[in-house]
Amino acid sequence: MNVSGNISSHNVIQVTLDLLTLTDNRGYSSSMDVSHIEDYYQRSLAEVGKVLMGQEDLVEGVLIALFCEGNVLIEGVPGLGKTLLVNTLSHVLSSEFRRIQFTPDLMPSDITGHSVYDMHEQKFTFNQGPLFTNLLLADEVNRAPAKTQSALLEAMQERQVSVDGKTYPLQRPFLTIATQNPLEQEGTYPLPEAQLDRFMFKLLVDYPTQDQENAILDLYAAGKDNRNLNSFGIEPVLNTETILAIQQRATEIIVEPSIIQYITSIVQRTRSWHTIEVGASPRASVNLLIGSRVMAACQGRDFVVPDDVKELSLPVLRHRIRLHPEAEIEGMKVDEVIRDILESVEAPRQ
Repeated sequence: MNVSGNISSHNVIQVTLDLLTLTDNRGYSSSMDVSHIEDYYQRSLAEVGKVLMGQEDLVEGVLIALFCEGNVLIEGVPGLGKTLLVNTLSHVLSSEFRRIQFTPDLMPSDITGHSVYDMHEQKFTFNQGPLFTNLLLADEVNRAPAKTQSALLEAMQERQVSVDGKTYPLQRPFLTIATQNPLEQEGTYPLPEAQLDRFMFKLLVDYPTQDQENAILDLYAAGKDNRNLNSFGIEPVLNTETILAIQQRATEIIVEPSIIQYITSIVQRTRSWHTIEVGASPRASVNLLIGSRVMAACQGRDFVVPDDVKELSLPVLRHRIRLHPEAEIEGMKVDEVIRDILESVEAPRQ
């Protein structure tokens, strides 16, 4: 997922002031120019890049999911910077960040919060859990039992938490970034298909190249420490108002009927492809549409092109389809099958 473009030299304060002149009484703007979105996006990439080396696709995917108000599942072995990414993003976004380490003994109330009886007030009061944040890292989410996973599922899908018969809305923006280790499966609870489908993207984290790893070590050799992100000189780029404004503006990006036909053709093909046992749901089509709009806006366009759809097809579809056992035995990979499908569907001409 490579998005090109030079970082604008617009001053952060000036862009924010421009935005505020367009902001309505709901707290976001429906008139933000897409050039502002591109500027925010590129500068966010640059700020995260001060700390995280060699994971450009991962950072781009998380930012696009944030602007879509989606959720992300990240798969990769330990030590590749997943936690560091979320912690760095919280500085760039000027947002509240919380981390939950999922374990087999984690209870739903440990993440949602619980009611406590106040002897002085003679009533129960609700103590909010770590779900009440803007940026949530659910580390090793597949280590928690199904009951705890279901509590997280409500927050991801409904943006709310239910405790003792009462419903508490979560503040916006809200983004869940869940991680899982693809290698160590002992003591894990595989995520059910219904929960996997709630993740907008599944992003894969791979090892850095030697040059990228050299750059990582150069930072440490220069005295930088990722436990103290202030030493990297990270500048905040986004805040709650700008994120909500971007999310609103993205809904106005033009999607031609031919693009909609292209999206549904790809998803429909997953349901009849000879090596696929379970195809993608309509939620995949919706996420492809929403994500393509944001991708276009991040490139400074107010219309979607087929390449936007192609760029997002892998992260949107890879966790929503299941191959036939025979295909897996033969060594076929989900990403390879998706690429074959993309090649078989003719893209509309613009």
